[in-house]
Amino acid sequence: MVNQQAALDSLFHALADPTRRAVVSRLLKGAAPVKRLSEPFEMGLPAFLKHLSVLELSGLIRTEKHGRVRTCRVDAERLAAAEGWLSQQRAIWQGRTDRLADFVESQNPPEQNA
Repeated sequence: MVNQQAALDSLFHALADPTRRAVVSRLLKGAAPVKRLSEPFEMGLPAFLKHLSVLELSGLIRTEKHGRVRTCRVDAERLAAAEGWLSQQRAIWQGRTDRLADFVESQNPPEQNA
């Protein structure tokens, strides 16, 4: 359980940054080389590589090198882990709001038309 929590912490830390979220969004369309991924961002390559490192350490992306080109791709299983956790939280909160609505309705019964 602790290991799973640490993995989720790493995953959400990686997704907390807008640059990294944009990279993941782009990679959901398909694998891409680092140079092409870095083009839309106004930062040097070393700074961009730090973002990729965080994403790779969290397991959200995988990279492979062929010759001089490093290509990145999303790890769908890790992304599914975040989605699973969010779905669980959504279900918990939906249950709570349903119970609150039931309580409010029980305290304020609808008026009867005469």
